[in-house]
Amino acid sequence: MALVAQHIPKVGLVMDEVKVVRWLKNVGDELVAGEPLIEVETEKSVVEIEAAASGRLTQILVQAEGRAAVGDQVAWIESAAAPAARTAQTPRTAEAEAVEPTLPAARSAIPAAAAERIRSTPVARKLAAGHGIDLTAISGTGPGGRVQLHDVRRAIEAPARPGAAGQSLSPMRRALARAMTLSNATVPQFTVARSVEWTVLQELRGEFSAKWPGGSPKLSANDFLLQAVARALIEFPALNATFSGDPQSADARIVHASGAHIGLVVAVDDGLLVPVIHDVEQLSLVEIARRRQNAVDSALKGRSKREEVGATFSISNLGADGPDRFTAIINPPQSAILAVGRRRDCVVARAGAAAVRPMSDLTMTVDHRVADGRLASQFLARLTGILEGRHWRLE
Repeated sequence: MALVAQHIPKVGLVMDEVKVVRWLKNVGDELVAGEPLIEVETEKSVVEIEAAASGRLTQILVQAEGRAAVGDQVAWIESAAAPAARTAQTPRTAEAEAVEPTLPAARSAIPAAAAERIRSTPVARKLAAGHGIDLTAISGTGPGGRVQLHDVRRAIEAPARPGAAGQSLSPMRRALARAMTLSNATVPQFTVARSVEWTVLQELRGEFSAKWPGGSPKLSANDFLLQAVARALIEFPALNATFSGDPQSADARIVHASGAHIGLVVAVDDGLLVPVIHDVEQLSLVEIARRRQNAVDSALKGRSKREEVGATFSISNLGADGPDRFTAIINPPQSAILAVGRRRDCVVARAGAAAVRPMSDLTMTVDHRVADGRLASQFLARLTGILEGRHWRLE
């Protein structure tokens, strides 16, 4: 038998700390690897964390209502088939540090050599340098007083002095602000745009509605968008990827996804949520509609499963009340995001004559480290062709 450390994995793009809501198992209970073990609260929702291994839960290190950082160990599991890489790890492993987003090098408030002498993680030093934060002024919460990423973030987000005007940020708005600032600071982004005609899709939507199985969620334009984007991503794998590492380092790489994992941006009163549908290329429109409804409902209730996060590409569709066109910001570490303008009747040229057709403007924002303008334009042309065509998988 061997002991396996249960850690807090990274389940959100900008998450670095969670609160343990409750343990779904008690000490002494038998576990199956992959089954829900802990419910944790992030800045946006409550997420289930799965057991790291099969075996018996022998010790809980962080009780309900306690807080833990990404990579922290929260329990021990006694397992007969423990993977060697997961045994007896210490909190905040190097692997956990590597998945944290980093800012480009900037002049630090203190010399680099002095920063190295301060007990701190590499990502904490980079973030402090990017914001001109003096690490000597921060009290570290890590082992031996080590300054960690969330310590620097707390210093950056420290409340304004008494009497200062303004409204404090909610946790969700703070997470959104952090992600978008990170995106603009670290991701070279460009946009490509193209108009799409909805005539055929509107006809097919009416035909499919007559065949739609009872009890299924109503077929929406987003379901067609999800299936079309998934098909295009499989044909253009370069856009179904994430960029990892420092571009100035030999370790920088492009990581291709095994399937089309697409986030659907949902607006709420105090920010945005992005529930994810995984492996969309394998799903019919009926299955997509069900997955989409379940994922959106879970997100709106603030209770997402871990499999409902982790997209490689996102769609932002503001609907009939949205603008004619807009540009969306990439949500790191994703490679692209598609902004869908509202559908409206437009005068277009067809067969040498003027005609009125339902149209929308599609604007795609792309990470230039992952793809160039030519490839992005080809992807968008293919996506438009799929949306204007008649080849759809209903069931």
